[in-house]
Amino acid sequence: MIKFLRNIRRNLLSHGKTFNYLKYAIGEIILVMIGILLALQVNNWNENRKMRAFEKEILTLIDQNLSRDSILLSMERLKCYEGITYTDKLLEQVALANYSDTLNVWMGKIISFERFKSQSSAFEVLKSKGFESISDNELRLALISYYDESLFKLYESLNDVLQSFNTDWIPLIKEEFTDFKWTEYCIPVNAKDLFDKPSTIVLFKLFKDNRAGELRKMDSSLAEIHHIRNLIRTHKNE
Repeated sequence: MIKFLRNIRRNLLSHGKTFNYLKYAIGEIILVMIGILLALQVNNWNENRKMRAFEKEILTLIDQNLSRDSILLSMERLKCYEGITYTDKLLEQVALANYSDTLNVWMGKIISFERFKSQSSAFEVLKSKGFESISDNELRLALISYYDESLFKLYESLNDVLQSFNTDWIPLIKEEFTDFKWTEYCIPVNAKDLFDKPSTIVLFKLFKDNRAGELRKMDSSLAEIHHIRNLIRTHKNE
């Protein structure tokens, strides 16, 4: 009987040690898990901090690029608008059979084309890094729309005017004009003979239509630039 009681006591002590070991092991596992979670949290915090720093820096650079785009595009827009305005004036004077030397200066402004190339280096860096770097969804979509869609349409319109200059005007200048200086003057051999040809009037009108399309694309791009820069300023102040 005494031996039996001793065995029971021994078994109880053995089970107690096992239970203590289990509690210790579970405690260790919990501590390890907490450590891992804390490390992940710190790592996520560091990654978020780096991403926000990159976002701030890249938006500053994009804003600078857009500022340059706005200045250059506004300058080219003015030339385009002048070309349209001078075309209207020229056609009006030609209709009155007025072939003064003033037309030569106007034609210098008309028979030209606009050059514009967006500064998109910062956007290309953002694209390589990933658009998710921009936390504001509206701003992200606005940037993609401007650089990947609107600029493409603007370049198409600019290229239409360039192609018309090379295809239509260069041959005419060589054949019908005695002198030409870029954006300053264009002197015909005989103004009356030149403008008596219906094809000449049609060419001026077609070129004006191309410039009008170009002007609309420029205005649209300038409006987008203004909108994006406002979004950037608002986002930075949040």
